[in-house]
Amino acid sequence: MSETDIFDARAVRRHRTRAAARLASVAPVLDELASRVLDRLEDTSAVFRTALDFGGRASIAPALIARGMTVISADLSPAMAAIAGGLPVAIDGEALPFGAGAFDLIVAHLSLHWINDLPGALIQIRRALKPGGLFLASMPVLGTLAALRTALLEAEHGLTGAVTPRISPFPDLRDCAGLLQRAGFSAPVADCDEIEFLYANPLALLHDLRAAGETNAVLARAKTIPPKPLFPAALAALPQREGRAIAMLRLAIMTGWAS
Repeated sequence: MSETDIFDARAVRRHRTRAAARLASVAPVLDELASRVLDRLEDTSAVFRTALDFGGRASIAPALIARGMTVISADLSPAMAAIAGGLPVAIDGEALPFGAGAFDLIVAHLSLHWINDLPGALIQIRRALKPGGLFLASMPVLGTLAALRTALLEAEHGLTGAVTPRISPFPDLRDCAGLLQRAGFSAPVADCDEIEFLYANPLALLHDLRAAGETNAVLARAKTIPPKPLFPAALAALPQREGRAIAMLRLAIMTGWAS
């Protein structure tokens, strides 16, 4: 673990392993979000035969296999890799165990935002692509769960006089294409889809995040049990529409080509 690390990789692995047994409850949402990423394949006439599904949580590999590709599914969690749909590979840490030019296509769906060395990971991904290969990725960006972040900070400060990080930091959309360019990708593009989720019971938002393996893995997170009133107070403060709490996902969809 580096002194510059933001995330606890062991916690990320535990969360994803736990989520592997609960994924069915959020699979429709993950599949819908995956379809937004895979729609980008319709914009190219390139033929892809070998693909890497990096952290796709069973939403990516089946769709790629249906398109006739041979797919390897890699994940930090062996349990999640096992159910992802492709040939499973468990990754130890943030190093990709693949040779140069191994894949025509690499898809990283909602998996990059827990990586400490994102520029380094993108360089590895670019090297693992064949010349002319395509990289597709999705990740939450700044503005995602902003209302929940603010509500938690204000509720915790009101209860304890202190605050701790409970929502992961997200990159700015403006930085995403630049990260691809720095990693050596050509024609980098980063678009953003804004998706609202409405909850009649705001507690279901926390349950969905847990079922998807998206609970707090920030190294600086509090290790003690939070005050009992914290989450009810924060959830009650979320903005609402027609009696339903609003949760915002700002999803960056990124594309880049290996040259």
